[in-house]
Amino acid sequence: MSQNPRGFGDSGWLREAFLQVPREHFVPDRVWWPEPGEDGLHSLLSREERPRAWLKAIYMPGVPLITQLDDGAVPPEGRAKGAFTSSISSAGVIIELLHHLAPQPGDRVLEIGTGTGYTTALLASRVGAEGAVATVEIDADLATRARERLTTLGLPPLVVTGDGEDGYAADSPYDRIVATASVRRIPPAWLEQLCPGGVLVAPLDSPFGCDLLVHLEGDGRGAARGRVLERVEFMQVRGQREKRSYDDLGWPVEVDPESWRDLHIVVGPEGQRISQP
Repeated sequence: MSQNPRGFGDSGWLREAFLQVPREHFVPDRVWWPEPGEDGLHSLLSREERPRAWLKAIYMPGVPLITQLDDGAVPPEGRAKGAFTSSISSAGVIIELLHHLAPQPGDRVLEIGTGTGYTTALLASRVGAEGAVATVEIDADLATRARERLTTLGLPPLVVTGDGEDGYAADSPYDRIVATASVRRIPPAWLEQLCPGGVLVAPLDSPFGCDLLVHLEGDGRGAARGRVLERVEFMQVRGQREKRSYDDLGWPVEVDPESWRDLHIVVGPEGQRISQP
């Protein structure tokens, strides 16, 4: 089991943020259901055509809603299939991310993968100060829409259009960095932009058929170490979609999939290393 309780746990601020920030405000009027039908196609939920079903789906705690297929090449016009490339993560997964990130009022926070802007809004409601949250989104259209939604609610995060693997050095160092897309290797820029004792929470691709949510603490000199929190599933950052040998990514030749909770992660200028006791 993880060292922290699952769900809100003792994070009263997070429960309050979920009550205050309207999730539906950040969801496009047309989204795809994540499970395909027998024909392999994903149903499209339309706010205009089925407002109750659309709203109900948004608040299902274990269901992500797909907001983009094939990097936007598939228009949201009906049942479709394609690679999931953006979504609004399920409420349950967002709770996991932010509970373990544990941002504090006044922290400087970097988010990788703005998406709809919903998680960004939760972070901003916690941190408070204008300019304390920076979020990076590689897709210009998604970044524009998220910026508009955040502005409408009067929230102050800085939305940057760019490659999240580069972080955002202009506002570094950060007390907290959180990624909403998985990586095969932790990007060096994230470590370089993390202050001493700063926390990085990110999904790391694993040989177990899932991502592992990792919690790393930075040393302020481009290195960090930490542990695994949970098994999760996220879309990968665009620059790390290509499969790579796990040997090259610092994984041991033999690793027991049943002992994933015991994995120890060390990353830095010399590379990435995952080990078991």
